Amino acid sequence: MLDETLTYALIKLMKAHRNQLAAALVPLGLHVGQELLLNQLWREDGLTQGELIARLGVEPPTVTKTLQRLERVGFVYRAPDPDRPRIGRVYLTDAGKALREPVEAIWRELDADLQRGFTQEERELLTKLLRVEQS
Repeated sequence: MLDETLTYALIKLMKAHRNQLAAALVPLGLHVGQELLLNQLWREDGLTQGELIARLGVEPPTVTKTLQRLERVGFVYRAPDPDRPRIGRVYLTDAGKALREPVEAIWRELDADLQRGFTQEERELLTKLLRVEQS
């Protein structure tokens, strides 16, 4: 019975989509989820770890581990706030900035794949349905 539910179909779709994303990110040296953190820095470089946690809606250890990995491969670095040295900020390196275009291209391609075969009306409806805030 479970495999006949919409929930089951959505989970299968999400897993397949995540696997596709993972395969596309590997050549860039990224793992799924790391691009979401980088995206926040592409929007506003120099965020604190606390700001990243709040914006991503994840647990602190998740951000800590992700930052450590991104720092180790040279995509970000941490430095004290120039005005408040006790506060650490996260900045993109040139290599981290250079990832923006290829990552955004991957996401655009995945979006196109996901919506292939849909009419414009169906795409708009799907977007509207999926962007409803969950209570």
